[in-house]
Amino acid sequence: MPTKLVIVESPAKAKTLAKILGKEYNIKASMGHVRDLPKSVLGVDVEDGFAPKYVNMPEKKKTVQELKEAANSAASVYLATDPDREGEAISWHLLQAAKLDRDGIPIRRVAFHEITPEAVKAAFQHPRSIDMNLVNAQQARRILDRLVGYKLSPLLWRKVRKGLSAGRVQSAALKLIVDREREITAFKPEEYWVIRAQVAKAVDRDSSFWATLIGMADGEKLALGNGKAAEGILDALRRSSYKVSDVRTKELSRQPAPPFTTSTMQQEAWRKLHFTAERTMRIAQQLYEGLSIGDEGQVGLITYMRTDSTQVAASAVAETRKFVSDKYGDKFLPATARRFVKKGKWAQEAHEAIRPTNVWREPVALKTYLSPEQAKLYELIWNRMVASQMAAVVMDSKTVDVQASDPKGKEYLLRAASSTVTFPGFTVLYTEGKDEDEDGQDGKDQLPALRKGESLNLLDLSKEQKFTQPPARYTEATLVKALEQKGIGRPSTYAAIISVVQERDYVNKLQGKFHALELGMLVNDLLERHFPVVVDLGFTAVMEEDLDEIARGEREWTSVLREFYTPFDAALQEAHEKAERVKFKEEATEETCQKCGKPMVVKMGRFGKFIACTGYPECKTTKPFHVKTGVCCPECGGDLIERRSKKKRVFYGCSKYPECRFSTWRQPIADPCPKCKGLLTIQGKNKVRCIKCNYSGPMPQKSEHDEGAEPRHELVGAGRSGR
Repeated sequence: MPTKLVIVESPAKAKTLAKILGKEYNIKASMGHVRDLPKSVLGVDVEDGFAPKYVNMPEKKKTVQELKEAANSAASVYLATDPDREGEAISWHLLQAAKLDRDGIPIRRVAFHEITPEAVKAAFQHPRSIDMNLVNAQQARRILDRLVGYKLSPLLWRKVRKGLSAGRVQSAALKLIVDREREITAFKPEEYWVIRAQVAKAVDRDSSFWATLIGMADGEKLALGNGKAAEGILDALRRSSYKVSDVRTKELSRQPAPPFTTSTMQQEAWRKLHFTAERTMRIAQQLYEGLSIGDEGQVGLITYMRTDSTQVAASAVAETRKFVSDKYGDKFLPATARRFVKKGKWAQEAHEAIRPTNVWREPVALKTYLSPEQAKLYELIWNRMVASQMAAVVMDSKTVDVQASDPKGKEYLLRAASSTVTFPGFTVLYTEGKDEDEDGQDGKDQLPALRKGESLNLLDLSKEQKFTQPPARYTEATLVKALEQKGIGRPSTYAAIISVVQERDYVNKLQGKFHALELGMLVNDLLERHFPVVVDLGFTAVMEEDLDEIARGEREWTSVLREFYTPFDAALQEAHEKAERVKFKEEATEETCQKCGKPMVVKMGRFGKFIACTGYPECKTTKPFHVKTGVCCPECGGDLIERRSKKKRVFYGCSKYPECRFSTWRQPIADPCPKCKGLLTIQGKNKVRCIKCNYSGPMPQKSEHDEGAEPRHELVGAGRSGR
């Protein structure tokens, strides 16, 4: 009969540990937290040192009772919750809720960052007591968030609309998105033109290449803000003579990225797999806790997925280097092991980067045992770790400066560059994804052999009209990156932050990009006006530092709460007295009321926008509000409209629902499929896919007269060779 009780959070983790620890251990799952602040009241005694009033969660009553009974028959109890602040707090709450130590049973805390036999057995050989510094850091965060949420929400109900909420970290994240939205709205594009010349060696027209105009040869910049100015330069270039003014070559190397932190994993999973942060963390949790892998049984496949450290255990580095040597050969192995020493805010918690627990478990061998999404994320983590210990990419880079001299003695500078990979290094396995606002053009035209002073012939000229672009809207990847850079939240909270601002209808995600909604802007403006500290990005980052100091035992947790709450409470009282009620803009419609004939307008209510009669309160006619796409339903011909799922995710469905149940997650466009005339939907940047025949291709080009048309791009014949 088992004499040792082990408590973990999840059944999957319990199953994996059972295989490792053997029959003398009785392993139970708490299913997460069993105790929390009450939902119906504040649950924090501000006057008594911010003492929390925890209650056992009603839905966990049976679980707590089972844990009590299991502890009664155990000689010792091991708390094996996750190795972070939240896990430490869960262990402490389990101790209190189930009264595990009431009979003097030894209570031990064990923490491991990977669920492998070696790591688990080492943890059980070196147990410790619960770290109250980590518990207090988690308590401080929980109480801070409760104070902000429960104190601010009633204000929002009074001043904006019922059912709203505000949070300490989510409000700072909302400000990021709102500020970006306003930057985009205020942005005024400026026209500019890019001029390029196609030139070739005088003795070999097949050696042609394109060079871009940089400016004057003496370094003076050129003003190319309109077509007339561009045409003037083109005219001068048509009559110019060309020669090579400089040739520069050098060898470049590019090192691989370090293994994943939580933030970089979420970013890369969005870029390469289009997984949301929430989805990425859910799948990573499954890979960490363990899955059934053939003859191996239940196995933990990756190390702990909440970390901001890039360091890797020496044994894992050695194992990876052995794999690279065996699989790819020594030429793909750097002379010495590559060390990544960047440590984040949680360095004191001794986390590693996210890596496979056994590099010899190649992704291709596990696809039979994993779901498609588990296999994709595991492969991403595995590739990143293995690539981090592979040799650098080596490239030969060449830059050529071309001088154009016109008859008036003016000299223009044009430039061309190319790079050739001479050794692929880690890229045979893995290359990093790019954000949509990054230059994705890695390849460049190869340049012929050229020497300084060599004459060139002009073959052609081109001018391209362009416009400066506004800042890009945040995607899952770039928002996580911004949250990390600005110190908003921690690795364990990014996914929750992104989810909650969408659930509150403050932010909408369309085609993978976050758009601030009117409600989000109004709430942000109210908070910014009356609670600047709450939305101040710098203050939010400082608060995270304070929580880290509590975790290290350098600060007392109640003093951090007091420093925040005293000015916050004063601002709260003032806002209740002085803040004016927010008024939503009423949008005019072309509809008239069927009952009284008066115009109808779009209003904002508790559950979002709706259409209402302007004759209110005499006439109370209302209708649902739907955003039309201007695209017809492919099944019945009705209008396709924008809808929201229960999780606030945008999708597109037929306006004749429930008679017609057609829907699609991807945004439809009016252009028909060029193959089958079916419905085209947007998929990725400037790409479309047909829902009928699965055709995939580039976004149809708009005419120059259409709103939002692409800028003109024309070729202008040089007419003759340069002299």
